[in-house]
Amino acid sequence: MDRIQLRSYGKINLCLDVKGLLEGGFHEVEMVMQQILLCDDISMSWSPSSNKDLTVKLATNRHYLPVDERNLAYKAALLMKEAYGKELGGKLDIYIKKRIPVAAGLAGGSGNGAAVLHGLNVLWGLDLDVASLCEIGAKLGSDVPFCVMGQAAENRALKERFAKDPLACHCALATGRGTELKPLKGLRSHLVLSKPPISVSTAEVYQGIDTVDISARPDVAGMIRGLETEDLDLVVKNMVNVLENFTLKRYPIVVYTKNKIQDECNPEAVLMCGSGPTVFGLTDTRDQAKAICEKLKEDNRESFWTRTTF
Repeated sequence: MDRIQLRSYGKINLCLDVKGLLEGGFHEVEMVMQQILLCDDISMSWSPSSNKDLTVKLATNRHYLPVDERNLAYKAALLMKEAYGKELGGKLDIYIKKRIPVAAGLAGGSGNGAAVLHGLNVLWGLDLDVASLCEIGAKLGSDVPFCVMGQAAENRALKERFAKDPLACHCALATGRGTELKPLKGLRSHLVLSKPPISVSTAEVYQGIDTVDISARPDVAGMIRGLETEDLDLVVKNMVNVLENFTLKRYPIVVYTKNKIQDECNPEAVLMCGSGPTVFGLTDTRDQAKAICEKLKEDNRESFWTRTTF
């Protein structure tokens, strides 16, 4: 195969707790990550050659995105070349059709990197399992391994390949720096997402979280019980993201967005995604999500209705 197209899905955090600092400066986290259907499209084509040099050409429909080593998709190709493609030469063309908002707390860039790992695994005939792809993905970023797992479970071009792989899943408990992952039964729900017209630095939020008081933390074990028993009330009860304690104080527009979604949804079923600024709210039906989305677009153009993957 010399061409492949994959979907690069976003994620939300159903709960997120920060425990402290690890060696190397990373924060220790405990969180439940859930894949959603909102996605980018990643198209890849591989033209082999007799030499051992790899030429990567990256393009995207978003003019402001970097198309060099600053892009995780580009970095992913270089890492795969270094780890598994030393004897392979040729030209790799990558095109990213973005839908997921950038710098939004939805792991859009991480998913793009994960998709390139999967794509080269297929194009180069490497036959790597999910664990091996997660290991290299962890070198790209903390969210990449979960994106690898979710894409393995959901992409049509990958499902058969990973049908028996225990790490192919739509939902996971993430611990350590977010790369230690345990598959979980996921949430079945429609939802609405809204990103205020700002970008939030993940590094800024994690640095800032050590300077604020955290009054409420999620019961992660309770969240997992709620997912396993399909007890939505228990899930909603434990929808807590401690990073809100910094981001909501630092960025009032995120507070405004959260309040607006809470006016339309069950207020307890509304939470900030990752470090922000995107906020999501669970809804009972697709029609409800669509209607709320239209109201949110009056303030935030990047508002979407979607559902979880399962």
